[in-house]
Amino acid sequence: MQMNVEDTAASDPANKSPENDKNSAPEKKSDDDKVAAPASVPVNKPRESDAIKLPPSLAAKNDVPIKSPLPRLQTSSEATASTGEEAPTLPPHLRNIVFPTSDPGSVVSGGGISFLTGNRNAKFSYGYSSFKGKRSSMEDFYEASISEVDGQMVACFGVFDGHGGSRTAEYLKNNLFKNLSSHPDFIKDTKSAIVESFRRTDSDYLNEEKTQQKDAGSTASAAVLVGDRLLVANVGDSRVVASRAGTAIPLSIDHKPDRSDERERIEQAGGFIIWAGTWRVGGVLAVSRAFGDKLLKPYVVADPEIQEEEIEGFDFLIIASDGLWNVFSNKDAVAMVQDIADAEAASRKLIEEAYAKGKIHKVSRNGLLK
Repeated sequence: MQMNVEDTAASDPANKSPENDKNSAPEKKSDDDKVAAPASVPVNKPRESDAIKLPPSLAAKNDVPIKSPLPRLQTSSEATASTGEEAPTLPPHLRNIVFPTSDPGSVVSGGGISFLTGNRNAKFSYGYSSFKGKRSSMEDFYEASISEVDGQMVACFGVFDGHGGSRTAEYLKNNLFKNLSSHPDFIKDTKSAIVESFRRTDSDYLNEEKTQQKDAGSTASAAVLVGDRLLVANVGDSRVVASRAGTAIPLSIDHKPDRSDERERIEQAGGFIIWAGTWRVGGVLAVSRAFGDKLLKPYVVADPEIQEEEIEGFDFLIIASDGLWNVFSNKDAVAMVQDIADAEAASRKLIEEAYAKGKIHKVSRNGLLK
């Protein structure tokens, strides 16, 4: 499983639109500066009653992974070949996940296999790729965490797309899932645990950064697997998209200042939205929710919107920052990797195709789980 990818979208000025322009301030994240990689997770076929009902799906453009000569973990097929034994098969719903990573190298790719035990034996493979591009450093990170909580195996995957520097995204990588897995009600009341852990992590970060990095911030898109349950939590405009029988299913909704409910929330808190190339909170930030961004609190909050589903019926999940979704639609990203069995190869495919379009300056990481 893999989680982060960062890209800079739109190197072609003619392709730049208000929606693709993230921030007027140079130190803030702009769509031209980054793209986070996708992640995908397989699932079993769902019942009609399990169909996901979401608000209008967001139009998307997506980021892609690239091959690198660096060492990588074995894929599931390689592991089977090397041991001569077939590992326990994961139900389709847990087979694939793709995520980006955030190492500073210009090109990185890899993958591996993992197991979840509990109600059923589950095996999944994952792959990731990243391409830094023209920027001097990466601001996007990903994290994959598999652990046992109260006797239950859980898996957490996240993409963190930073702006105004890498500090916030890196802090999320190192602390968000630790706070979540240590929450006393994580298994009993996972939704509440996610909300409280997101808020706590944001508060802890702001307390640590009282005198510096006041304009740094980050989005966060996380997929949390607890048994057969999938919970997707989102803050900002990174995105989680699932494939069900080849159909792209958005599992998160972008937090943009021009969303009517977001605009109302911000104005009621005393903030304002103005047009500066695109709609921005305080004329600065092109996302309405984020971690960090101390100068824009309390208008820009880190409260996640959460979508819960049974994972059965999904083929895989893609988790990526806006850089990927600024290049590819949800539908195109899913179709591009639908028939690629190897997770790492799928993540490379996404990055290579996005880069070929000439829209991205940087891709932090990409991952795919199968």
